[in-house]
Amino acid sequence: MTTAKPAYTASLSFSDGSAGTEFPVYKGTTGPDVIDIRKLYANTGKFTFDPGFMSTGACESAITYIDGDKGELLYRGYPIEDLAKHCDYLDVCHLLLKGELPSPQEKADFDYVVTHHTMLHEQMVRFFSGFRRDAHPMSVLVASVGALAAFYHDSLDISKEEHRHVASIRLISKMPTLVAMAYKYSQGQPFAYPRNKLSYTANFMHLMFSTPCDEYVPNEVLVRALDRILILHADHEQNASTSTVRLAGSSGANPFACIAAGIATLWGPAHGGANEAALVMLEDLLAKGGVDKIGEFIKQVKNKESGVKLMGFGHRVYKNYDPRAKLMQETCAEVLTELGLENDPLFKLARKLEQIALEDDYFVSRKLYPNVDFYSGIVQRAMGIPTSMFTAIFAMARTVGWIAQWSEMLGDPDQKIGRPRQLYMGQTKRKITTPSTKLGTHSWESSPH
Repeated sequence: MTTAKPAYTASLSFSDGSAGTEFPVYKGTTGPDVIDIRKLYANTGKFTFDPGFMSTGACESAITYIDGDKGELLYRGYPIEDLAKHCDYLDVCHLLLKGELPSPQEKADFDYVVTHHTMLHEQMVRFFSGFRRDAHPMSVLVASVGALAAFYHDSLDISKEEHRHVASIRLISKMPTLVAMAYKYSQGQPFAYPRNKLSYTANFMHLMFSTPCDEYVPNEVLVRALDRILILHADHEQNASTSTVRLAGSSGANPFACIAAGIATLWGPAHGGANEAALVMLEDLLAKGGVDKIGEFIKQVKNKESGVKLMGFGHRVYKNYDPRAKLMQETCAEVLTELGLENDPLFKLARKLEQIALEDDYFVSRKLYPNVDFYSGIVQRAMGIPTSMFTAIFAMARTVGWIAQWSEMLGDPDQKIGRPRQLYMGQTKRKITTPSTKLGTHSWESSPH
């Protein structure tokens, strides 16, 4: 049951002579009011129709808030800009899971428990050997995360708070190891083992880039940049993958299966693959002439018949500048400067393309501003991360958000198994009048084989 009390009521009337009805309206701490239509069918015999859930609030949540018109993103009330500048990723994990930023002692304890659960069951190495070397990292990640349920039976009883806690820590801890293993396997390199003395993000870079031949020393500027990427992608309200995790969790599925379902959804190109698509677009434009071809490219984008899209611009929710994009732009500059790539033609092209698009009424009137994906691909490319790994790293970052949302849903006393309804447009009830064949007669009966 919602913790809020109805602020007022909304009346619904019908022109077909059906009796009208009223519904309670709730006010959140911020954001649009919500009409509670849970009794709509019982009162009227009718459902709502909302493809894509454009106007439907599916749950009550206290984790993340987005104001798309203002370009605002809050984790537990904290602006994403403040968190990205003053916190590390594990601070944000603590915040999303527990509701508050950690005290110094809480941080030490939380960092310790996450760091000391990064190793995987050794039999998972054999599990990886069943994949083709050219398998996409996301397919490997979907399978391997789901398979964790076969190794960690002591955290599958979701009715027990301790089991949920242990599963949450395991998923956050082991995801970097799994993502790095997917990369190493694709490269034919030996798996690296975690190092407890390193930070969460530095350890991931060690797992990705170290070899038995040489000791890998993480670059602190790059560690901070990647840590910021993780923070910016940690949660994003009720998006497709988060809604999938909640829907899977509503059935009572184990946490590893739920997160695997979220990863599978994130793999979709309309959801998690935007940074890869933006980078491919920039590389293609660079190959065709770079800055000198931007004008021609923009004309093609405006022509709906061309099929050319400006990737990395616009967002389903944000109708203003994505606050994460500004932070990502700053991070991109820091990384390229650190690596001596400040004159990188791809970055210059991205900056010029952004400038021209933001000065064009076509994009401004449609509120198509750069989103976080426009620059994150360039940052990861500069770090030496292949494009095939972009979405896997996104999944690693989003794991804590999925877990926080899953845990919140299980703690909701009003939680029920998800069951959307439909507008049926198929055949009405009918009978079989002339059977095409008689029962018991099949073509194979007369076959000599």
